[in-house]
Amino acid sequence: MTDTAFLGSILSPDQVSTTDADRDHHGTDWGTSLERASPPDVVVWPESTAEVSAVLAAATERGIPVTPFAAGTGIEGNAVPAHGGISLDLTRMDAVLDVRPDDRQVDVEPGVIGADVDEAVAGHGLFFPPLPTSGDMATIGGMIATNASGKRTVKYGKVGDWVREIEVVLADGSVFTAGTRAEKTSSGYDIRDLIVGSEGTLGVVTRATLSLAGRPERTRVGRATFGTLDDATAAVADLVGSGVDVSAAELVDGLSARMVNDYMGSELPEGPTLFLEFQADHGLEEEVEFCRTILAAHDPVEVLLDGETDPEAVWKPRHELADAVRAYYPERESFHAGDIAVPIGSFSSIVAYVHEVADDHDVPIPTFGHAGDGNVHFDVIVDPEVEGAVAEAHEIYESIVTEAIDLGGTATGEHGIGQGKREFLPVEHGETGVDAMRAIKDALDPHGTLNPGKVFPE
Repeated sequence: MTDTAFLGSILSPDQVSTTDADRDHHGTDWGTSLERASPPDVVVWPESTAEVSAVLAAATERGIPVTPFAAGTGIEGNAVPAHGGISLDLTRMDAVLDVRPDDRQVDVEPGVIGADVDEAVAGHGLFFPPLPTSGDMATIGGMIATNASGKRTVKYGKVGDWVREIEVVLADGSVFTAGTRAEKTSSGYDIRDLIVGSEGTLGVVTRATLSLAGRPERTRVGRATFGTLDDATAAVADLVGSGVDVSAAELVDGLSARMVNDYMGSELPEGPTLFLEFQADHGLEEEVEFCRTILAAHDPVEVLLDGETDPEAVWKPRHELADAVRAYYPERESFHAGDIAVPIGSFSSIVAYVHEVADDHDVPIPTFGHAGDGNVHFDVIVDPEVEGAVAEAHEIYESIVTEAIDLGGTATGEHGIGQGKREFLPVEHGETGVDAMRAIKDALDPHGTLNPGKVFPE
């Protein structure tokens, strides 16, 4: 056990814990099973940039690893302390510092829950568009660390696209500001975008300035179900390629629909289904009719795009899907939660490939995701008690991710590399690319204090 007595001179007693309960809580995230838990030696809750700085400086001096932690909603073990040490829990730094409606900006601390940002700015007719589906429980700091995105990426882009300025603490405790409150800059290296998506391996964000957008006056939601998966994926590509102004286009395959019906007791059509959303101040009806025309060309079984449709009722099955997948096969486990993304022209190909692999191996692989931006989620579900099943799951997963990369895509669209996808970094970026990334890591964190065991292959 690491000697952490030095923390008593930096933080108050209620900001430091070595209890089993706190350590265990910080030893997993949403995607890490208890069997693969890796608890820290100590958990700390800093309440200011100065305290974050002091903890990091002292830890680096003593060679103690530090892993930033927030809500624990990650999928790839990004916030799991692979080498013990200190879990730096930022959830007490949860203030909305300043709302500037004239600038359409808000300053927040990293522990703010995404949905709370929207609540804080709603009175000004503004919102933070790129919130992921987990925005009601994930923190802004975690979203910045993974460059998170969600169902509205097709219209609004990723979280990183809306980050203007960040305050960053480096491993040695030094503090600097990256970016600018201006909407654009060509001043020097873009260190802001280097920190965004770095999964806490380069620095700890302690303040962020986020851009906001005007809250749309009208929203329309609906869904379309198809007889075949090919029809559904072709419809998505056609919608995006035709320029339909859709704010969300989510795919749920037939198996996923069956899972969520079983979990919720819902009556979602158990065929390949697109969940759709439109947001606009004007011209919404024209976009909806444009969408109907595109969908009609792909033989839909059912199209529900009526104005009186309840948005919460339509989206709830999609939002509950992750839990539904876990619950459907109680004797099995998902050994890999896929998060690939491909160019939209290859979306049909990669979804078809996933289903072909599932059929070839006779393994259920529910497939769903943010179809509008080519982001595919899938779960490889096997019974770990069956001999060779876990190895087969790894083989299937590797095959699918490699196919996505071969199609010009990526191993991770929004969840990050974490611990689970490190082997794909050189596959996607080449050894020279990975060496360049390591050089950056070594320059900013020469002692390897911040979040070791993540991103890079061992």
